[in-house]
Amino acid sequence: MHPKYSFVIPVYNEEDTLREMYRRISAVMDRMDGLVELILVNDGSRDRTLSLLRDLHEKDSRLCYLSLARNFGHQIAVTAGLNFIRGQAIVVLDADLQDPPELIPLLVEKWKQGYQIVYAQRTQRRKESWVKRLPAYVFYRLLRRLADIDIPPDTGDFCLMDRQVVDVLNKMPERNRYIRGLRSWVGLQQTSIPYERDPRFAGEVKYTFRKSLSLAADGLVSFSKLPLRLSTYVGLLAALVAMLMAVLVFYWRIVAPTSPLTGFATIMIAIFFLGAVQLVSIGILGEYVGRIYEEVKGRPLYVLSEVAGFNDARSSLNDQG
Repeated sequence: MHPKYSFVIPVYNEEDTLREMYRRISAVMDRMDGLVELILVNDGSRDRTLSLLRDLHEKDSRLCYLSLARNFGHQIAVTAGLNFIRGQAIVVLDADLQDPPELIPLLVEKWKQGYQIVYAQRTQRRKESWVKRLPAYVFYRLLRRLADIDIPPDTGDFCLMDRQVVDVLNKMPERNRYIRGLRSWVGLQQTSIPYERDPRFAGEVKYTFRKSLSLAADGLVSFSKLPLRLSTYVGLLAALVAMLMAVLVFYWRIVAPTSPLTGFATIMIAIFFLGAVQLVSIGILGEYVGRIYEEVKGRPLYVLSEVAGFNDARSSLNDQG
């Protein structure tokens, strides 16, 4: 029998949280009104995560796992899990227990009401410093203003998606994936469930500042052409300023030829200003060209090294990405 629900959880170096996460989520699975499969995706962990997954699979046949050949990144790990789901309602959440599994029944209730995407929307980040909260607050609102689609603020990957939505996502060949944006792009009936995000249960934070910045760039570049237009606007502004400076220098040469404003400093400021505009514009263009380069290479999204718990053809290591 095929499961009714699929829970997809990417894991990376989570040996400290894995057993507690399984305990809490298995309690939720026991209360569900249908069969549940739990898909854990090992994203190239270097600790004992994989061996713990093997042990848990031996004890609970509902637990299936995929092990990627190396660390491909959080979004790709989630994508791998979505490629293998068999349920009709798919829940995606993180393994660090910042996304409380106990919230899943509320997501399911909204799904039963006819919503095809139910995302958990953070109202508070417990025990997180303002250094982390402020950039996140600014980014989500900036992305919502700049993106070509409506991406709800303060939402992560914690959500429930109908099978129809996941089937659409699985057809998307994009390499630089921003799943919370892709699910908004699909459209269909969407709603939110507010919740307070818990602190990490144990272990170190996996999303470093560099990874968060990279994900933010993927979201911005994938769903907005405004940065390209912005470089054009800045270039036009620089040209206008240069013309204005030319007129002023010509005026000063005639009216006040001894003015220091017509000297070396003015020339250097103009050169640095125009150089900065050019470099920023080339950098923005490079971000888009780099993503085009990644797409045209056509490499698989991920490589599997081990699969357990899937009995159909999709468990073959030849079906990768």
